Amino acid sequence: MYRRDRPLLLRSCPAALYNNLCVLPLPASGLAQFALVHGSNCELLSAVPSGLPLSQRLLHAKEGAGLNLPLITQAYWCVLPFRVLLVLTSQRGIQALFARGIAASGHYICVGTWSGRVLVFDVPAKGPNIMLSEELNEHRVPVTDIAAEPAQGQDCVADVVTADDSGLLCVWKSGPEFKLLTRISGFGIPCPSVQLWQGSVAAGFGDGQIRIFEASSGALHVQINAHARSISALDLAPEAGKLLSGAEDSFVHIWKLSRNPDSGCIEVEHCHAECVTDTLVCGARFCDPKGSSFAVTGYDLSEILRYSCV
Repeated sequence: MYRRDRPLLLRSCPAALYNNLCVLPLPASGLAQFALVHGSNCELLSAVPSGLPLSQRLLHAKEGAGLNLPLITQAYWCVLPFRVLLVLTSQRGIQALFARGIAASGHYICVGTWSGRVLVFDVPAKGPNIMLSEELNEHRVPVTDIAAEPAQGQDCVADVVTADDSGLLCVWKSGPEFKLLTRISGFGIPCPSVQLWQGSVAAGFGDGQIRIFEASSGALHVQINAHARSISALDLAPEAGKLLSGAEDSFVHIWKLSRNPDSGCIEVEHCHAECVTDTLVCGARFCDPKGSSFAVTGYDLSEILRYSCV
């Protein structure tokens, strides 16, 4: 069970974008960094688990003189082997009309675009010399989300998944050249959010369903009628196998994932439900790898709601 903690007050309300919350836990200092977007601004906050925010600032997207400011479409903390970067995507750029979907795999950062291309950037250990390494061209409609999981050096292990507005999921093995392993059809239903856990893909769809697939084969493990409206955010606490889902129906659910040792199938247990009354949930994230706390944002809600285990 979870209880509501002291919320974090915001300077502006989050935009009505799915996956509009990112959390970077800092275990050594006991802090968590929060990032969300509204219009051409990205708001950053740092806070201790149950206290007031320790710092708060706004990042402004800038453009050439006389032009309108670009709208930011997503903010995401990318944890790389030697550095941590805050990556922002926007509706304007040289490579794409708009970008959406961000994930880090090793020293690569993957960014999705409106055309369906996924841009793979090679990030050095230090300095600004970031190079475009590869373009992945399996999607034909706008990319919605990207997720990654450390492959721990194993061969032919799926460690990146990309999703799009048709619901198509593409599962990849990252490296100097990304290798496509599996294509999983979404039957025309958008997939706003996706996660990877122990070789399984958890995908949240526009019909409110969560589907869990085997990453290597695309076989369906579980289908859950989780929400009454479109899912807007998924997150995983890898150390506990907990899955967090938030949706436009104002509900946030927590599910416990486990793999049956005999059959190898994924089993799901519902653990907790929270209603954010009259609020379109647009972001939901765990605040630590064990899933002992989580945070929620909503459209026209001028605070980050926080919850922790009782």
